[in-house]
Amino acid sequence: MADRSTINVVILGLSFMFIFTAFNTAGMIEETVIQSVQEEGKFDGGSGYISLAIIYTVFAVANWGAPSVVSVCGPRNSMVIGAVIYCLFIAVFIYPMVWALYVGSVLLGLAAAILWTGEGSFLTLNSTPETIGRNSGIFWALQASSLLFGNLFVWQEFTGKEIIDAKTRIQVYVVLLVVSCVGTLMLLLLRNKKPSEDRSVSQDDNSGNKSNEGPLQAFKRSIQLFKTKEMLLLGVCFAYTGLELNLYSGVYGTCIGNTKAFGEEAKSLIGISGAFLGAGEIIGGAAFGLSGKLANRHGRDPIILLGFIVHMTAFYLIYINLPQSSPITEIVTDATYYPVLIDSKYYVAVLCGFLLGLGDSCYNTQVYSLLGSLFSEDSAPAFALFFFTQSMTAAAGFFYSTYLLLQWQLLIVVVFCVAGTLTFFQVEWMSTSHPSKKGYTQIN
Repeated sequence: MADRSTINVVILGLSFMFIFTAFNTAGMIEETVIQSVQEEGKFDGGSGYISLAIIYTVFAVANWGAPSVVSVCGPRNSMVIGAVIYCLFIAVFIYPMVWALYVGSVLLGLAAAILWTGEGSFLTLNSTPETIGRNSGIFWALQASSLLFGNLFVWQEFTGKEIIDAKTRIQVYVVLLVVSCVGTLMLLLLRNKKPSEDRSVSQDDNSGNKSNEGPLQAFKRSIQLFKTKEMLLLGVCFAYTGLELNLYSGVYGTCIGNTKAFGEEAKSLIGISGAFLGAGEIIGGAAFGLSGKLANRHGRDPIILLGFIVHMTAFYLIYINLPQSSPITEIVTDATYYPVLIDSKYYVAVLCGFLLGLGDSCYNTQVYSLLGSLFSEDSAPAFALFFFTQSMTAAAGFFYSTYLLLQWQLLIVVVFCVAGTLTFFQVEWMSTSHPSKKGYTQIN
């Protein structure tokens, strides 16, 4: 019979699966839906890219205060508070208004910071040094299932529609709202471990558990942790995960929907590619979770290397398959006429979705595992800094997505992919080359 910690990890993953079935699906279709609302002569001044940029900018800044909130409210209660705001944001699109979209974006950025920081802390508290890799994989596979189910639903609803009419929009977002509420309620099922159970990562050896720190102390720990050599190096890898998050969660779906070579199926193809992206996330998370012992033996580098190869392949195929102007909303009608290297193929677009998801699972599961292991005594600040950096670069990506052609966006992502992979290798080598050394290096 599974112990309480494993049950907690599974419930956590299922809760996030429901919550992000709603939010990830809403985010991937947000710009496309807003374009359709604008073509009806409504919603002047609204932009899906700007909304997402606001979310990730506020998310980034709020991560500095998120550990303080988690220290006061506890991981579970923090996640519940954040999830309720996610539900409210989904509801905005039932009857969209520009002011509600942007106010909701600000509130969602705050909610995301405490939701994800609470998740990282809760996952670490329910893991041991031996199970942190496995639990990261289990959580990621379950959470990533959101991309599969949500996008299959969108594919069904958007098939044959060049414009997303009001009836379809309302139906889609009401369903997503209900799903998000279910995930929020499931968070209430999480329970603290019994004292007699296996020690958590944060209780390993003499590290001490700082989860009971006050808000001011938690903020100071974040500042101190930010100055460590390992965290500064990992910041480059964190930045890459933010840029590729921008690419797959907002830009790629818009590019597919704006490619007129796909005909009437362009909008529904967003859902199909998103479902395959989710399949890649699930396969990667499940594989790395089940192979936890193998990863412990050979380290995290082979999995990161796999992610690097997979993502580089995806970027090249996207470059040759989609029109370079397809991310830019102002020239949607001209997207097909911009030069492409090959005739756009729908099956290549779907394959790229799968590759983006598989590569993303490689990077994120190993980042989770490394943070939970290396920064075990400072799990909340460590995860907050990860999400701070990730969301800052994601926000930057959504801002420039409105202006840059696809080729330049891909170039930026490729440069950070190379740099982020190399810095991850460096930190992994530093953490394993001195097995007797615990923790991390403080920079004076």
